[in-house]
Amino acid sequence: MHCLWCDQEIIKELNWNNLFQLPRDEVLCQDCKEEMHLLKGPSCPKCSRETDEREICHDCARWGGAPLEKNTSLYRYDSFLKEVVAKWKYRGDYILVDVFKEDFMKRFKALKISKETILVPIPLSEERFAERGFNQSEALARLLPLETANPLRRVHSEKQSKKSRYDRMTTDNPFTITTSITQPVVLIDDIYTTGRTLQHAAKLLKEAGASSVMSYTLIRG
Repeated sequence: MHCLWCDQEIIKELNWNNLFQLPRDEVLCQDCKEEMHLLKGPSCPKCSRETDEREICHDCARWGGAPLEKNTSLYRYDSFLKEVVAKWKYRGDYILVDVFKEDFMKRFKALKISKETILVPIPLSEERFAERGFNQSEALARLLPLETANPLRRVHSEKQSKKSRYDRMTTDNPFTITTSITQPVVLIDDIYTTGRTLQHAAKLLKEAGASSVMSYTLIRG
């Protein structure tokens, strides 16, 4: 078996802890695993931004009673993750979702989300979907053990990655909603940067009847 990222052969170490267990399929070598930096230190309790203290950050304080109640992110956005995500999203290497699978499922389980909750992946526009061939947010949602719904539709616009922070913060709502939804919702997306996209989605979902809206994202930018 070879590492999904660097193609180095993965040699499993046999020890007393795993001697009598079924072998687990590893997808990353140890060197690449050590490049995946989980968010572990103090962070904003509303958006997962790393901070010196566990206090609400400036952006979240400014938004006040925003419709998105809380965001939880898994990884820090560094050069290694940036490269992995670029190959996964923009160069169509779908199998790389397996790189995140174990950590993404484990952290979600720790959140103790109720079983009535609906997962809503952030949608792509039809043009962007045709470009990439898949929606990375849907790929992440499929890793999780809850029902998924798609009540949001997205109009085509310039890529978020090409926009400045100011442009992201002042953009119009890019979504429309197609159906009412009354259950609690967890929005699924790959990267939380300014949070504006998720706030737009949460606003429409709350207006459509969602009892609460949180988000779970792979990376905190």
